[in-house]
Amino acid sequence: MELAYIPSPSRGVLYLGPVPLRGYAFCIIIGVFVAVWLGNKRWVARGGRAGTVADIAVWAVPFGLIGGRLYHVITDYELYFSEGRDWVDAFKVWEGGLGIWGAIALGAVGAWIGCRRRGIPLPAYADAVAPGIALAQAIGRWGNWFNQELYGKPTDLPWAVEITSSTDGRLPGTYHPTFLYESLWCIGVALLVIWADRRFKLGHGRAFALYVAAYCAGRFWIEYMRVDEAHHILGLRLNNWTALFVFVLAVIYLVLSARKRPGREEIVEPGVSDGDGDEGAAAVVGGAEAKSESQSKSGESSAEADGEEKKKDAGASGGGGVKKEPESAEKS
Repeated sequence: MELAYIPSPSRGVLYLGPVPLRGYAFCIIIGVFVAVWLGNKRWVARGGRAGTVADIAVWAVPFGLIGGRLYHVITDYELYFSEGRDWVDAFKVWEGGLGIWGAIALGAVGAWIGCRRRGIPLPAYADAVAPGIALAQAIGRWGNWFNQELYGKPTDLPWAVEITSSTDGRLPGTYHPTFLYESLWCIGVALLVIWADRRFKLGHGRAFALYVAAYCAGRFWIEYMRVDEAHHILGLRLNNWTALFVFVLAVIYLVLSARKRPGREEIVEPGVSDGDGDEGAAAVVGGAEAKSESQSKSGESSAEADGEEKKKDAGASGGGGVKKEPESAEKS
C-alpha cells in the first residue's frame, strides 16, 4: 500500500460555460509568458530595447507550436493515421503532443524571420531567451500531468505519480513521474545558463548552445525511463538518439564558436542609443549632462570674454579722450 504519491487530476479540462479551459494549454501559455518576461529582462541588460523579445516571439511562438506538433505527428504517425484512428486528431494540439525538437527547430526559423526584420543577430537573441525557454519547458511539462501522460516505470516511491485513467492503453497504478523529473531538470538548466552567462560572458549563441547541451543530457536519461510507446533504433528510443545527436552538435558549436568568435556582442540591437533600452537611456542622460556642462562652461567662458572685451573698450575710449582734448584746444 502506497503511503504517499502525487495524485493526478480527475480531468484535464474545466468548462466555463461552453468554453473549455484545458490544463495543458494553460501550462503552455504560462510558459510562453515566463520565457518572454525573462528574455526581455536579459535582452535589455545586454543593451537591447524593451519589447523587442515579445515582438520577435510573435514570429517564434507560432512557428514553434507548428514545429512541435509536426515532429510529434511524424514520429507517432500511427496514433493518427493507422486503422481505426481519425486523422483530424492530428490538429488537436490541446490534447497533448508537442515535440520539443521540432518546436525549437521551427521556432528558430520564426525567430530568424523576426530578427531579420529588426536587423538583430539571431545568436544574440537566442542567448537572451535561452533560460526562459528552459523555464517554459519546466512549466509546460505539468501539462502532461493534467493529461496523465509521459510517466515512467512502475514504482512505490513517495513521489510516484498516480495514474487513474485507463484510456489509450494506460494501466492505473503509480509510476515514476518523468514529467516532474524533466521539469526539475529544466529549472536546473535555466539556472546553469544564467550562472555561466554571468561568469563567462557567453555570446554569439553559446548560452543557447549550453542550454541545448544541458537539456539533451537530462532528456537522454529521462527518456530512457519512459514506458509509453515509441519507435526504437538499436535498442534505444528515437528521442534518445535525437538527444544524443543534438547534444554533440551543441558541444561542437560551443567549442568552435569560442575559438572563432570569443567574447560577447558589443551591440545587439541597432538604434538602442535612442534611449529605448536601459543602456541607451543612460547614454542619453549622460550625453545630456555632458552637453549641459559643456554649455555651462561655454557660457562662463563667453561671459569672461565679454567682460574682457568691455574692459578693453572702456580703456580704449578713455585713452582717446585724453588725446583729443589737446587737439580740440589747438583748433579753437
